[in-house]
Amino acid sequence: MLFHSSIRKELSRSFGATLIVLVTVVMTMTLIRTLGLASRGSFNPSDVFLVMGYTVLAYMPTLLTLGLFIAIISTLTRMFCDSEMVIWQSSGQGLFTLVKPLLRFSWPVFAVVAGLALVILPWTNLRIEELKNQYQKRGDLERVEPGRFQESADGSRVFFVDKEASGNQAGANVFIATTEKGKETVTSARSGRVENRAGGQFLLLDNGQRLERTPGSEEIKLSEFEQYGIQISQDVLDDMNYVPVATRTTAELLKDQTPVHWAEMSWRLGLILASFNFVIIGVIVSSVNPRMGRSSNLVFALFTFVLYYNLLSLGQNLISSGKLSFVSFMLGLHGGVFVLTLLLLARLHHNLQWREIGSLLHLRRKRPVP
Repeated sequence: MLFHSSIRKELSRSFGATLIVLVTVVMTMTLIRTLGLASRGSFNPSDVFLVMGYTVLAYMPTLLTLGLFIAIISTLTRMFCDSEMVIWQSSGQGLFTLVKPLLRFSWPVFAVVAGLALVILPWTNLRIEELKNQYQKRGDLERVEPGRFQESADGSRVFFVDKEASGNQAGANVFIATTEKGKETVTSARSGRVENRAGGQFLLLDNGQRLERTPGSEEIKLSEFEQYGIQISQDVLDDMNYVPVATRTTAELLKDQTPVHWAEMSWRLGLILASFNFVIIGVIVSSVNPRMGRSSNLVFALFTFVLYYNLLSLGQNLISSGKLSFVSFMLGLHGGVFVLTLLLLARLHHNLQWREIGSLLHLRRKRPVP
């Protein structure tokens, strides 16, 4: 049908251009954020682009939904503003007839969003956590770069090495500031090296001095040494008992039905249901007066998108805390939005005013029962 094919052809062009712009913007913002995390020692600087790729992939369900939503609004708004929709409506094509070609165009997007939300999203979160933990478990001195101050993983020490002597296991002009057990110490040495011994890693310093003081006290203890050892890490077993819920697969969430797991399921399923509801919302928002500008309904549409996703996050928090059940939230939010959008679409399709709807309801109440 010419009506359906023309809409899908314009939708494909608008959706592709919108998605490219959104992905570019998110990649730029993610790169800046990831560089900041890497500079603070959360990630290995060499893994910045890998972490950025995983993060953008985790955002793809939201980007696809937003891109589809904007494409529908921009396409239908242009048709209304150019009076093209008036011609189609005069030939018997109402707003309800728009839903079929839109859903026919959108179902591949729904399928991709479902695959990303249920399968790819936990995998990307798991990979990001693995890269983060792998870098955090490195020795404190191994993360030190020559000529740069570096804080230890627990925040109790600050290291500085002027230059490396051989690889990353030894350095010259070592400076260490430590705060632990109510004491502040400043240790400096001409050279230092890392050795693995029983119980963990030790930093052995040669030819230096150590200054020790207690906060609030004027007493300062200064000592010199030829060799001094500091334990910088301990041999501990990896704690695998705690796994972030965002990294668990969908099958694991369904197997262990706790409020926290139901909350994560509400987010993943909500991404899929929201993409479907936004198709109908796009039809309603696009039906505007041709004399009005195109930007007014687009601003309202973006506000609706932000509000919907904020409600998804709010519902996830309420379910995880046990204040709301999974079924009531899914029916209340997604089911309520679906019913409300269908009622608004029916009103616009039949060109009814709120006064006419109120009068019809009033007459139905006054109609005598036979």
